[in-house]
Amino acid sequence: MRIRLTIGLLMLTLVCYSQKTIIHSGKLIDGVSGNVQTEKSIVVENNKILSIENGYIKAGKNDKVIDLKGKTVMPGFIDMHVHIEGESSPSNYMKRFTDNPADIAFNSTVYAKKNLMAGFTTVRDLGGSGVNIALRNAINRGTVDGPRILTSGKGVKITGGHGDPTNGYKWDLMGDPGPDEGVVNGPWEARKAVRQRMKEGSDWIKITATGGVLSVARDGSGPSFTEEEIRAIVETASDLGMQVAAHAHGAEGMKRAIRAGVKTIEHGTYMDEEIFELMKKHGTYYIPTIIAGVSAAELGAKPGYYPEVVAKKAREIGPIIQGTFANAYKAGVNIGFGTDAAVYPHGKNAREFELMVNGGMKPMEAIQAATSVNAKILQMEDQIGSLKAGTYADIVAVDGDPIQDIRQLQNVTFVMKNGELYKFDSNAIEAR
Repeated sequence: MRIRLTIGLLMLTLVCYSQKTIIHSGKLIDGVSGNVQTEKSIVVENNKILSIENGYIKAGKNDKVIDLKGKTVMPGFIDMHVHIEGESSPSNYMKRFTDNPADIAFNSTVYAKKNLMAGFTTVRDLGGSGVNIALRNAINRGTVDGPRILTSGKGVKITGGHGDPTNGYKWDLMGDPGPDEGVVNGPWEARKAVRQRMKEGSDWIKITATGGVLSVARDGSGPSFTEEEIRAIVETASDLGMQVAAHAHGAEGMKRAIRAGVKTIEHGTYMDEEIFELMKKHGTYYIPTIIAGVSAAELGAKPGYYPEVVAKKAREIGPIIQGTFANAYKAGVNIGFGTDAAVYPHGKNAREFELMVNGGMKPMEAIQAATSVNAKILQMEDQIGSLKAGTYADIVAVDGDPIQDIRQLQNVTFVMKNGELYKFDSNAIEAR
């Protein structure tokens, strides 16, 4: 009895004296309400937001105070489309023959930290070698610094389609990759590929519903899968508790993917009015990746940067996405935030905000796209994407006012993820 009483008193003492972090924010955007609030105190305990209080509350004896009174404070951003394992360079096509999984893994830790330090506390990784799963696990264990990752592992594609890992090889090296590598032909192979991704630990399924820009294949927009194949993928993923993201540039591939039930369309270059209506009918979200189109077009104009078969597509397809985004926004399509980080240098993700605003979206809507809207797509709105009691303490701040100048988001000066500080001014932490 005495031992139990002693343990109970000890636990009560730890609760009473547990340290809280109190963040005094000058301006606060909660990611949901659409209002800019002022003079708020965010109370963080362990890895979650305990409460948000009016005014600058006084700290307890053991509490830590962070002074962000001169900054705009927001939820950590969510990027719905990154490729965390790599980054664009003229040597990328050769690296397929020279980099080992260990090389990819070490490089991925650098890219992960760049995303986090830019204020992106959660990302959805849409396709790689499988190292992305190990990276996610390492970050979750605290071994590596990086954003919270939800990953699709290896993407699912057709033989010779965008993402086939042996595109561009000479014939005797091509082989015949199958479902283990995510290459499928027919509904049953499609189902097997999804099950294999689940077995490996993927969180999402990514398919390439049409050709693509940066693959060494001449078609950049034609449909890849039959609707029957996509439906088999979506049904199997749903059975296993996963959702499907569809890379798509061409109209027919998008229509098949939307009708089959994918959750998000990535890029969406050649969307038209029929597709806008189809997306609204099915509740499909559009992830524009405007920065990827702009960057690919810029790099495609550099002689020798891409193989010519790629450069031609980059110059033709890249510039179109900005206009597609503007039309989709006007049509009332549900729009999330994603960038295709890796097509451009990691850590520059926030340029997408500027491009979205240039396309007609209001600054607050662009911020919400990267916070509460993306959290809803991920079915994690009770955990991330907003500043409210009970969510993870994913908090970022900038010096200026992003509602007046959206470019302020390209210079994040404070990053907290899961209650831990990663980027901050030590002078802002009050000594106690």
